[in-house]
Amino acid sequence: MDWTSESEDDDNISWDSDEEPKLENSGPPPASNNSIIEPEAPAGCSGVGPTDPSRSKLISHFVGMGFLEDMVNKVIDENGEGDVDALLETLLTHKVIGTSSIDRHSSENEKNDLDEEFSDISSADFSDDDYVRTEMGEDISEKDRKLLTLVEMGFSTDEAASAIDRCGQNASVLELADSIHAAQLAGEDGQDEEFPWSCWSEDEPRSSFIFGACTDKKRVGRWADPNRRKKMKFYDQNGRRECGSVSFREDDDLPSLSLPNPMIGFGLPTGRPVTTHRNLPEAAMGPPYFYYENVALAPRGVWDTISRFLYDIEPEFVDSKFFCAAARKRGYIHNLPIHNRFPLLPLQPCTIFEAFPMTKKWWPSWDTRTHFNCLQTCIASARLTERIRSSLSNCNDLPPSLTRQSILHECRKWNLVWVGLNKVAPLEPDEIEMLLGFPKDHTRGGGSSRTERYKSLGNSFQVDTVAYHLSVLKDLFPNGITVLSLFSGIGGAEVALHRLGIHLKAVVSVEISEVNRNIVRSWWEQTNQTGELIDLADVQELNGDRLEQLIRRFGGFDLVIGGSPCNNLTGSNRHTRDGLEGKDSSLFYDYFRILDVVKNVMGKAS
Repeated sequence: MDWTSESEDDDNISWDSDEEPKLENSGPPPASNNSIIEPEAPAGCSGVGPTDPSRSKLISHFVGMGFLEDMVNKVIDENGEGDVDALLETLLTHKVIGTSSIDRHSSENEKNDLDEEFSDISSADFSDDDYVRTEMGEDISEKDRKLLTLVEMGFSTDEAASAIDRCGQNASVLELADSIHAAQLAGEDGQDEEFPWSCWSEDEPRSSFIFGACTDKKRVGRWADPNRRKKMKFYDQNGRRECGSVSFREDDDLPSLSLPNPMIGFGLPTGRPVTTHRNLPEAAMGPPYFYYENVALAPRGVWDTISRFLYDIEPEFVDSKFFCAAARKRGYIHNLPIHNRFPLLPLQPCTIFEAFPMTKKWWPSWDTRTHFNCLQTCIASARLTERIRSSLSNCNDLPPSLTRQSILHECRKWNLVWVGLNKVAPLEPDEIEMLLGFPKDHTRGGGSSRTERYKSLGNSFQVDTVAYHLSVLKDLFPNGITVLSLFSGIGGAEVALHRLGIHLKAVVSVEISEVNRNIVRSWWEQTNQTGELIDLADVQELNGDRLEQLIRRFGGFDLVIGGSPCNNLTGSNRHTRDGLEGKDSSLFYDYFRILDVVKNVMGKAS
C-alpha cells in the first residue's frame, strides 16, 4: 500500500486509517483537483486564448474536470457563462438523469463517448441507496436532482439528504458537497467552527450528531435502562469463543448515542469539570483498570455495541484540539476515576500559529484555519502543492473566490501549511510527532521509512489527551504500574505514563507491526526504563493459559489499555466502513476477550 499521494489524480487515493476522519474517494472539492485556477479569469489573473479568454478558460476548466469539450460548449451556449456553479450542476445532471436536451440529438457515438467519460462515476456501487436513477425519469424535483447528483459524485444517500436538509434546497451542489466533506473531516456533520463555509446557521439550534442524523431530542442510550438483560458470555475460561464468530447487526431501531458538542469529555484542564462523579456498574469495577479508545464518528450502533461489551459504561468523547493544534475526535470507555486529573506540563500550543509561528509570515488572511484537521496516515502529492503555487502565482493580490475556496478545501483536506510566498507543504513527520505529544524523532530511523512514519503516527494516540485521563493513576500507583498494552502502535500509552512520571514496572505490549514494535523498543531503551518490556506480534498468543502465566509472573495487571485501528469505523473510509466486523476494527472483540479473562483470573486470585 502506497501511503503517500503521488498519483496524478488525487481523488482516487486509498486511505487506510481513520481517524476522524480519513478520506477515501470523498466527494469532489469546490473546484477540481486538476484545475484550481478560477475559470472566469477575472482582473488580476492571466487569461487564456487570443479571443474570448473568459469562455476559453471556462471550457479548459471543465475539460480538465473530465467533461467532453462539445458537451461543455453546448451547456455554456444554453446557460451562459455567468454562473459557474450552475454550469457544473448542469453538466453533472446530464449524466445523473441519463438524458438531456443535448444528448437527445447527439449521435450514438457521442453517447458512448459520454458514457466512457463518466465511467468512474457510473461504475460506483449504489446498491445501498434508496434512489434508483432509472426509476426517477426526467420529471424530478430540484431536491431529488441535487440528491442524485451528490450520489453520483460518490456520497451516500443519507449524507446527501442530510446536507440538503442542513443547507436548504437553494444551496448549490458545490456548497452541499463542501458541507458533506466538512462533516467527514470534522466528525460533526458540518457543525464545526473550523469549517466556515458550512451551511449551518447561527440562528438555528445546534443539534448533536447521531451517527448519520441530527437530533434535538434528549439523548437516549442503553445506559439508562437498569433492567437490561445481562451481557452474554461469548468466551470460555481459556479465552476461546464458545459460539464461533459473533455478528452484530446495527439496526435502525437501535438507540443511538449522540456526540456532545463541544467534545470535552468530563472536563478540560483549563476549565471547570463538567462531570465530577459517575456511577459505574459493579461488573466494571477493578482490578484491573481498563481504557479503550476508538474514533468518535463511527457507524450507527458501533458505540452501543462497544459499551454493551465493556460493562455498559458510557463513553467519554474528547476532541484533542483542546489539547493540541490538531483535531482528533475520539471516544474513550474506561473505569478510571475522573476527579483529580492533571495535564502534562508544559501545555501544548493549541493553535496553528502557536505551534508553528514561522508560518504566520506567509499565511494568507483568507485562510482562517486555527487548527489542523485529524492527522492522517498519508500526505498530499507534490503535484497538488505545485498546482496551488501555480494558480496563486497567476493572480494578483486577492485570488478569486472560487480559487480561494478550492485551495482552502485542499489545505483542510491535507493539513497543508504555508511555508513561503504562495507555497504550501504537508506537515513533516517530526511536526506531527510534536502535535501528537511524542518526543522528537520518536519514529525516525531504526528501519522506519518516511511512509511508515506517517502511517504509524496517523494511527496513534494523542499523548496529551490520554495522559490527562491516565493522570489519576499516579497517586494510585506511587511505586509503579504493570500494563497490558493491546494494539500498542508506537507506544502512545507508554509515553503518556512515562511523561506523567509513573514508573513502568512491566509492560506486555501486543502490536502486529514490526516497525512499531521496534519504535517502542527503541524508546524503551533510550529512556532508560528499568522495568520489563515483553512485546508480542500476535494477539492470539494471549490465550487463557498465557494470560494466567503472565498474571502469576507479575502479580496481575494494573491497567489494560488499547484501541484498535479505525480503518473500518471512520466516516471517510467509504469502501470498507464495516464497523466492528471489519478486519482491523474487529480487534475490539479480542480486547474484550482478553480483558474479560484478566478480570476473571485476577478475581479468582484475590
